[in-house]
Amino acid sequence: MQWSEIFNFNKKCTHDKVPLDEDIGYCPDCGELIENHWYITRCACCGVKQRATIRNGEVVPDESFCHNCGSKSYTVEEIEKIDCININYAILVREIMKNEITEYTQSWQEAMQTSNYTPKLLR
Repeated sequence: MQWSEIFNFNKKCTHDKVPLDEDIGYCPDCGELIENHWYITRCACCGVKQRATIRNGEVVPDESFCHNCGSKSYTVEEIEKIDCININYAILVREIMKNEITEYTQSWQEAMQTSNYTPKLLR
């Protein structure tokens, strides 16, 4: 263990205060724009839902094999809206949305003046 882990020098926001029922929202702790994604895992062989978890940043089933058919292969599905049926199987992944501005507007004042008028700031 390093000193930064012991004393929490490198605190990383987990965005726990972002509402679960909203697709997109701002985190009140760090101010980032967060998008909620819900995922479930299914057996690739028989299609039975399996409980999902996150390991090494990847959505995987909680168990290493299917209890229905014994297969080890699985598929990951993204759910648009969570409901009461899938809540026991789904996992929430919160992603930070980057705001990349591709278009912007500029305005400027011409350097050449045609009169002696100089604009003043309003109070």
